[in-house]
Amino acid sequence: MMYSWRERSDTEVVDEPWYAYYLLDTGVDHPGAAEAIASQPTEIDAVIAVLTEPGDRPIRFLKNMAHHVYGPGLSVLDLSDNYLLVRDPRDMLPSLRSGLGYLPTIDQTGLEQQVAIYDHLTGRGSAPPVIETRSLLENPRRVLTALCRALDLDFDEACLSWPTGPKPEDGIWAPHWYAGVHASTGFGRYSAKSTPLDPDLADLYERCRSLYERLVEDAL
Repeated sequence: MMYSWRERSDTEVVDEPWYAYYLLDTGVDHPGAAEAIASQPTEIDAVIAVLTEPGDRPIRFLKNMAHHVYGPGLSVLDLSDNYLLVRDPRDMLPSLRSGLGYLPTIDQTGLEQQVAIYDHLTGRGSAPPVIETRSLLENPRRVLTALCRALDLDFDEACLSWPTGPKPEDGIWAPHWYAGVHASTGFGRYSAKSTPLDPDLADLYERCRSLYERLVEDAL
């Protein structure tokens, strides 16, 4: 999604601005954690100051992970327009485990935090649009057009494709996580996982499934 938004002529993008704060605050074991912490401000006020300073373009797109922004407090989301991207845990959990190199926790999936974010924003009268990853991959033009309408923006055809390779806005953690998107030129075709879910993911999957199903009830 970050690569899609960066192709818009009216948009600049920021890659996971709360990542260093999250890593330092939680001490969680992530690939390249020390380098990520050194690459960004880690104080809440400093991050907010960077994100709210005037930019070169009218729109600033922040690619955030729900469990990163939970620490600063959900009120930080009141500073922006928001939408949620959710992925079927049957597809998400094996990929997350592969990236981390160990069995993830429910906190590391971000799903509980996404539900909390949805409830917070809905409670203040601005329920965020929800995008389900499979629907996005199956028909990106339809889903992104609906998203732009929900955000009161014009759809830009340019957001459907991008050049291969790393981008200047990538976080320093990109070599650990972005191999697939670096090889892409657009939204790839959806492909369901063909192998059975590992038994040791079964309990986590059940916890994730109920959260996921709640979030996608009104997905675009």
